[in-house]
Amino acid sequence: MSISTRLKSFLDENQIPYSVLTHTTAYTAQGAAATMQISGNELAKSVVLWAGEEMILAILPAPNHVGLEKLAVEVGKSVRLATEQEFSTLFPDCELGAMPPFGSLYNLPAYVDESLAADETIVFNAGTHRDAIRMQYHDFVRVAKPRVCSFAQRR
Repeated sequence: MSISTRLKSFLDENQIPYSVLTHTTAYTAQGAAATMQISGNELAKSVVLWAGEEMILAILPAPNHVGLEKLAVEVGKSVRLATEQEFSTLFPDCELGAMPPFGSLYNLPAYVDESLAADETIVFNAGTHRDAIRMQYHDFVRVAKPRVCSFAQRR
């Protein structure tokens, strides 16, 4: 499996420049950053949460955790982490836990932590545990249309 066909089509249709990075298999965002020899702060991980009765996608730097209380204030509802079992069918074109940060591709509202704007580029899972995409942060925000707010917490 290479990058998600849905993701590739979306980026190509929107004429977004990007590069594909292939790395050794990694099942955590920090592990992927290490195998690609990039800062964990440059790697955007996607976390699925419940906000009330709907699922949402939170995108934040790899070394951080979702501050549930902070995100709840932004969303206006209580939030909790979704289990892999709860979201396994939402991303049919992705390996479990390797979903890209484009909520709109999966009918999920997306929230991105403002700290990701610190770097010009971001890197994120491209649907597998071996493939990633690097693109300009401003292009990501333009086409993903996430709500930018502050919710990431350091470990």
